[in-house]
Amino acid sequence: MTDQTAAPAAPFPHTSGRQRGYRPEDVDEFLARARTAFEASGAVDIDANTVRTVAFPLVKRGYQVAAVDAALGRIEDAFAARERERALSQAGARAWVGQSRQLAQEVLDRLTRPKGRRFRRAGVLRFGYRVDEVDLVADKLARFLESGEQLSVDQVRGVAFRMQRRGYSEAQVDAVLDAVVEVMLAVV
Repeated sequence: MTDQTAAPAAPFPHTSGRQRGYRPEDVDEFLARARTAFEASGAVDIDANTVRTVAFPLVKRGYQVAAVDAALGRIEDAFAARERERALSQAGARAWVGQSRQLAQEVLDRLTRPKGRRFRRAGVLRFGYRVDEVDLVADKLARFLESGEQLSVDQVRGVAFRMQRRGYSEAQVDAVLDAVVEVMLAVV
């Protein structure tokens, strides 16, 4: 009998041709850490925010970005649900709702600033997110926060903007999008 050790199947499809994807070693390492953190009852080195903001280098023959991002979304949801349950049991529903409401109000205050002035602009010779596209999304997010207009977490996670010279600061826009996701997950 021959010893045929098959390589384990990759958890995600790989890119092909000229496409680039997330470096598999980094994704695999992060997912292993996330699993360990989730299974350990008191671990706090990885939380929903860590999952939401993780970044991986792009390489040829990497994991397909969309597949990994979808998995990360599910993992973030699981961490957020656990964090919500812990907070509810420790501080109570009133404190949890108050904290979520305060964050939602801070985000809403930012999103309802005048169009074209909602975020810091990139430098003169630098690129940032297209102002008109961000303002359009900001209006939709504000309507969600103000009146509950239909919007899913996946829609917020999947938003993408083209670039323009002197556009909005990517870091600021991304931080607000992350805060909206956090509010949405807090009340699910």
